[in-house]
Amino acid sequence: MNKHILCLGDSNTHGYCADPADCADGGIRFNEHERWTQLLQAKLGEGYLVIEEGLSGRTTCFDDPLHEGLNALDYIYPCLKSHESIDLLIIMLGTNDTKDRFYASAGCIAIGMARLVKKATDTDCWGGQAPNILVIAPPPIGAGMLTSPVAETMGRGCVEKSEKLALYYKEQCDLLGVRFLDAGQLGCEFNQVDYMHLTKKGHAALAAALAELVPQIVS
Repeated sequence: MNKHILCLGDSNTHGYCADPADCADGGIRFNEHERWTQLLQAKLGEGYLVIEEGLSGRTTCFDDPLHEGLNALDYIYPCLKSHESIDLLIIMLGTNDTKDRFYASAGCIAIGMARLVKKATDTDCWGGQAPNILVIAPPPIGAGMLTSPVAETMGRGCVEKSEKLALYYKEQCDLLGVRFLDAGQLGCEFNQVDYMHLTKKGHAALAAALAELVPQIVS
């Protein structure tokens, strides 16, 4: 059986494209030749199955009062069980958690991530192996978001909170004994439209980094 690499995330895992000029199909989603998950699959090749579980607006553990079904903590169990056995779980979440309506500091968002990791660890989906989890801190939201079309729905504190996520995520990952990666240090750039979604180049950079890392941590 192929090694199952499950990628749990938000719109940046789903492949949302805020700039149609940056997407080959001119739509709102990068295609199978552009998304980091699909690029990772191509780079890893035979022996691996990269599973996309991206949903726009998803949070680590917060219920959104405006949209249903976005709380990853509620979804993680059926998600893991439906794709078992899992050889590696990659989680990249946190951007949506910075929204004003959740009233969560960067430290609290990191605790939410820790809750999600603990639930994944305790889920019987690992095929008799030890849980294998990689947490990715998304790149910080750009300051241009404050004057972008999404400024009112995101809120003014998002940029500062997102800049601190990598620090607090790293602390929680060290405590939990899971792997950590800071996408903000990989050249995973955000677009100049809403300043919070990966460009085509950003998707490629993330896929390239993971293509080197994944074989090292999946036995």
